[in-house]
Amino acid sequence: MKSLLVLLLVLSLFSISCSSQSDRSARSGSVATPEQAVATEPAAPMTQAAEMRKVSLTNVDKVESINDAVDRKIIRNADITIEVDSTADAQHRITSIAESHGGFVVTSEAKQRENIEVSKRTLDIKLVTRIPATRFGVALDEIKQLAGNIPEASVTGQDITEDFIDLEARIRTQKALELQFLQIMKRSGNVEDALEVQRQIADVRTEIEKLEGRKRFLENRSSLSTITVNILAHKAITVSTTGFGRNVRDAVSDGLELASGMLLFFVRFVIVMTPVFVFVLLPTGLVVRYMIRRAKRIRLAETLET
Repeated sequence: MKSLLVLLLVLSLFSISCSSQSDRSARSGSVATPEQAVATEPAAPMTQAAEMRKVSLTNVDKVESINDAVDRKIIRNADITIEVDSTADAQHRITSIAESHGGFVVTSEAKQRENIEVSKRTLDIKLVTRIPATRFGVALDEIKQLAGNIPEASVTGQDITEDFIDLEARIRTQKALELQFLQIMKRSGNVEDALEVQRQIADVRTEIEKLEGRKRFLENRSSLSTITVNILAHKAITVSTTGFGRNVRDAVSDGLELASGMLLFFVRFVIVMTPVFVFVLLPTGLVVRYMIRRAKRIRLAETLET
């Protein structure tokens, strides 16, 4: 029974490998056609050569039809930076654009730009949206129309058609292998062989689920494109004016700032030095004065004694 089981396993693996090779040949255009099947039958040399030429022409037509029928799987991403008057208003409008085309906002981040003056602080917003691939170009053009200026913009695309077709072929191969193992398990004569086949089936099922998960991921990435929008506020443009009156006003303003700075420095100096004078200089001066007077009294006493 074990030898029979091993023989069945070898035959099943051989048939599955043949089916996998035929799937790959179909993608490359070398699909076995009915004409090729006829060409493999015994025939005269001249007739066989004519049939092979006919099959060759038929294969070329099939390759072109396969390439035309393939649904291309392309992952499209766009990263764009726009400058607007109101970042909050632009955020709402971009969200509306995404939802109107059947998309949605994945993440929304806001960060306040640092500025000394509170009134000049602005809010920078980053939006990550997912848009159906068929509406990618239209949605991107509508977002660009919101911008007064576009400092940066990039659009990338990745063709994953070959990976997708390869995943489908591998899934079909694994499912066929699973069916072969199920047939073998039905013909197994003892518990040990059945358990071994069941373990093989579990491994095949795990591989199938992993491949199907990867396939679903690629389908999601290709069906929904990603548009990342960095929303910045317009930078304020300062207009410099020159003239005598302007220079006089600037000079007066600078003088007042200098005077106020000097006054502020004097006030700070007095405030800082007051504790130093009270707790350090004043006691030290009193001690020094006492020592000087004492020294004078001692010298006066010595003089009187002599």
